Amino acid sequence: MNTPDIIAKKRDGLELTGDEIGHIITGLMDGSVADYQMAALLMAIYLKGMTTAETLDLTRRMLHSGTVLDPLGGGRLAVDKHSTGGVGDKTSLIVAPVVAAAGVHVPMISGRALGHSGGTLDKLESIPGFRTGLTLAEFRRALDRVGVALIGQTAEIAPADKKIYALRDVTATVGARPLMTASIMSKKLAEGIDGLVLDVKVGSGAFLKSDGEVDALASLMVEIARGMGKSAVALITDMNQPLGRAVGNSIEVIESAETLKGNGPDDLNHLCRELSAEMLLLGRAVQNLDEGRELYRRMIASGSALEKLRQIITEQGGDPRVCDDYGLLPQASSESPILAKRSGYVAAIDAEAIGRASMLLGAGRSRVEDSIDPAVGIMVAAKLGDHIRQGAPLAVLAYNDAKKLEEASRLVEAAYTLQDALARPPELLKSRIA
Repeated sequence: MNTPDIIAKKRDGLELTGDEIGHIITGLMDGSVADYQMAALLMAIYLKGMTTAETLDLTRRMLHSGTVLDPLGGGRLAVDKHSTGGVGDKTSLIVAPVVAAAGVHVPMISGRALGHSGGTLDKLESIPGFRTGLTLAEFRRALDRVGVALIGQTAEIAPADKKIYALRDVTATVGARPLMTASIMSKKLAEGIDGLVLDVKVGSGAFLKSDGEVDALASLMVEIARGMGKSAVALITDMNQPLGRAVGNSIEVIESAETLKGNGPDDLNHLCRELSAEMLLLGRAVQNLDEGRELYRRMIASGSALEKLRQIITEQGGDPRVCDDYGLLPQASSESPILAKRSGYVAAIDAEAIGRASMLLGAGRSRVEDSIDPAVGIMVAAKLGDHIRQGAPLAVLAYNDAKKLEEASRLVEAAYTLQDALARPPELLKSRIA
């Protein structure tokens, strides 16, 4: 096959065959397809799109470019959860131990912070000693021992995705729906899972801002999962304000532990309950979602989920005492409140601005190679619909470098819109695609 002919075919909006897609992925891995050729094809895909059949072929080829773990077998079911990213989204640290405590295995390959969105791996690595860079053998051993493991993408898992993502990042093609789907699903399906729950976020703090974009992406991911023989469900969830109150790394670990103790913010607890119920249903631990919600409640009330988090931390080299002694986690040296300049109801929050402010303080990264300060972040004091008096805190910034404070403070202050009339917050769970 001729690579330029394949590029031209997609440039002209024609459908590629499975063999043509296979030629591209194989060539990318063995060097016979140059990076500049792949970049040209990515732009053609961005502009002309892909059919569901093409996306399924692309996902399959990327998946099998590396190691695919075998299903657990022996009657054991494995279910994972994926979020498309947001601000204050620490659900993995809560749903993984809850679902594993209830008997469903949770193999979870997670990502790092980039831009305004936080990363599960960075949050976990704020726990002293915690290792996310497990080998696949260690990953499988942790699943056998604890029933859950949370790691980063290894060199063996979907290596074609790593190459393609690096090119997407520098060619402004990250937002192409087929490419997003193939990237997410190739990594998740490599875990050997039986089912997948997708948390697809929409709003000011999400990567996708419109309902139409999000519905299309969620539907495509569910369709691809089923095309690969896996059970899947997608929840469309609101990201027009940070999830919970903590935005950072160590402070999100604390909020996660508090949620597992039954003390978490209502919105965070509600979403974790719904995600857990969906995972428990796919894992056949319950017969319906109401049973799943009740099992979530019991796992937290009994302390089983918190104990499972301790087991996860211990298995992956961390100090489990952080679940009870938060002083063992990194602490910021200083705090600065952002005070309301007038009284009123919180009508809008630019969640992306909150995420970017947290990144500026050092909690996130603008480039992959940037380092993270695990101690810093933002505690959100005022949420949508709250009434705030003049001089009361909207948010509190925890920081170590005073030079970063001024710009971050401006972002947070500008992120809030107050009005005289009562403002109702949007529904957190917008729809379900299954």
